[in-house]
Amino acid sequence: MSEPHDPQDTTRHLPAAEAGAAPGQGAGSLTADRPGSGSTREPVLPPERSGGRTARFRSGRRIPAAVVALLLLAGTGLLLYDVAAVRAGHPAMRWRRSLADELATRHLDDVWVLAGAAAAAAIGLWLLVLALTPGLRALLPMRRAHTGVRAALHRDAAALVLRDRAMEVAGVHSVRVRARRRKAKVRALSHFRELDDVRADLDTALGAGIAELGLARPPRLSVRVRRPEKKG
Repeated sequence: MSEPHDPQDTTRHLPAAEAGAAPGQGAGSLTADRPGSGSTREPVLPPERSGGRTARFRSGRRIPAAVVALLLLAGTGLLLYDVAAVRAGHPAMRWRRSLADELATRHLDDVWVLAGAAAAAAIGLWLLVLALTPGLRALLPMRRAHTGVRAALHRDAAALVLRDRAMEVAGVHSVRVRARRRKAKVRALSHFRELDDVRADLDTALGAGIAELGLARPPRLSVRVRRPEKKG
């Protein structure tokens, strides 16, 4: 007995097993484009969960790198010139003879030797910190929704948005917001209403404001409300 055929409907949704889906591919992930449509879709990433680990933007460190490169270039160029002059029969420069004499006569426990070693170690540690840390602490990474697209929000811009949201709460006279990567501190002055009521409304409004910022790692909220100081 043959299956009834509807001439108005020429497309059927088949399960993934019948459509020849690859192993491990579910039925809900099977997609097909109509032949000749020529439509292309940009791959979309699933929204990142709040509080997830997101890579920060890394600083180029152009100024420290340029300073180190110039110093090394100047030092090696001067040393190479002095070595070439000695090979040509000229006497070595006075600074290189003095340095060789000092290194040959001073002991390792000398104050100047220890001070030079400590300075070199401090500079090397500083360069390692610059190389390993990302920097750009003022940029707050945002959640990624598309491949190849990364966005960040400046801390000052985030603080300005939260300040505007706080000023909409009834009873708030003035507010000061400091947004950091892990914490957003809000200090508000209220000239009327109960402080507990104002604080509760600020918690609600600022919590919604932080969620609307779209940050990959929303900062914790710290709210303090007090009365303005009396004049005179």
